[in-house]
Amino acid sequence: MPDFAGLSHFWVYLSASPLLGLTITLCAYVVAQAIHARCGFSPLANPVAIAIGLVSLVLLASGMSYQRYFAGAQFVHFLLGPATVALAVPLARQLPRMRRAFLPLACALLCGSVTAIVSAVGVVLLLGGGEVLAHTVGPKSATTPIAMAVSERLGGVPALTAVLVIGTGIFGAVTARFLFNAMRIDSHAARGFALGVAAHGVGTARAFQVSAEMGAFAGLGMGLNGVLTAVLTPWLLPIVVKLIG
Repeated sequence: MPDFAGLSHFWVYLSASPLLGLTITLCAYVVAQAIHARCGFSPLANPVAIAIGLVSLVLLASGMSYQRYFAGAQFVHFLLGPATVALAVPLARQLPRMRRAFLPLACALLCGSVTAIVSAVGVVLLLGGGEVLAHTVGPKSATTPIAMAVSERLGGVPALTAVLVIGTGIFGAVTARFLFNAMRIDSHAARGFALGVAAHGVGTARAFQVSAEMGAFAGLGMGLNGVLTAVLTPWLLPIVVKLIG
């Protein structure tokens, strides 16, 4: 028989501690990974999307505020920095090949970054969205900290930008394999770089699940696109708004 009294005491202890947010995050991750494995690691069962859904359900069911949850979850958030820096290791191992492919990678980066910005802003404006929404959605293909900073500087809504960034990453990670197969793109380097440019951190995580080579090129694409998006967005947005708005 389960020890409900012990579980009750444990819940009371966690409820009064910042560890609750951390515990919820880790449990959601473990469950999401188990579901992902049970589904044969299908991209449709994306563990990030599943974990977000599980955490959201727990917060809604318990009435816990996001601020209280994040008080504990910030420990995981802090690890994003070291995890990003650690991408330098697979990048260094692929450096000779990246140097040989400098020109095609540079062309792909420029085309991908410009397309991501112009298409997002163009769709928003054509559907009747205002300039604030256009400024919010413009940097959505960059990694979250860069996208939020660019959005805030341009007068967008950083919180909404963060949601769009995560949604973009999940969508890219889920659909990329099917798109690559349809276009008959087999190169892990090309797949990885495209994932990093279009789907930033979530796409990079998915790429590492496939191979170290794909993950390394995805990390390169994510980093370079973040910088290029920060440079191009303030310059491209007024042009697109003027042409379409």
